[in-house]
Amino acid sequence: MARTEIQRWGNERLRVRAWRGDPSTAYVAPVPGRQPVSVAAIRLTTDALRERGVERVVTSALTPAEESSFKEAGYRERERLHLLRHDLEQLPRLEQTGLRRSRRTDRTGVLDTDAEAFDSFWRLDDVGLTEAIKATPTARVRVVGHATVVGYAVSGRAGTAGYLQRLAVRPAAQGRGMGRALVTDGLRWMRRRGATHALVNTQMANERALQLYLAVGFRPEPHDLAVLEVDLADKA
Repeated sequence: MARTEIQRWGNERLRVRAWRGDPSTAYVAPVPGRQPVSVAAIRLTTDALRERGVERVVTSALTPAEESSFKEAGYRERERLHLLRHDLEQLPRLEQTGLRRSRRTDRTGVLDTDAEAFDSFWRLDDVGLTEAIKATPTARVRVVGHATVVGYAVSGRAGTAGYLQRLAVRPAAQGRGMGRALVTDGLRWMRRRGATHALVNTQMANERALQLYLAVGFRPEPHDLAVLEVDLADKA
């Protein structure tokens, strides 16, 4: 399960891959653009993963409708996330230059930046980074730094919706406006590409990221998101 697979149950679909390269833990996510999957499809997928020796399953960030089905199938809450929206009408000025398009040779630096910026549960491996970039039909990866990447952002667009898929700045470089510049650059790109609004999520405990998003014009949505998990070893 090195790459993302699609589990198919009739007309229902779930994406499955190893979590952060760990074959004992699987990541499961509903396929975008489809109706929330049924409890039966979730249970079938979970049983199939158990048969393959998976010990734990972690979900993507789920909407309330998706969350209810997973909980009925035996999953429990791992963490809650803020969901924020920007109407893309009033955008901050891009006051910092030095941003550039990511190159293939930046891949290691981007992943190293991610590893420094996030704890082990949240950091991306190579497959996770690829999935973040490919999550939308159109995407853009921008970085800060030349000899060494010290910050990066993945922005995406699907129809009229923009998404800030990932933002990371190395701890030693934080507080210099790089995060704000990367977010502002992404929002301006989304609007140029026809998006009418943008969405981003962040952990409830990540107060620094929340304050950054609020400062550039994001506002909390009425509902939040949830990451769930199930320990299959407990249900053997």
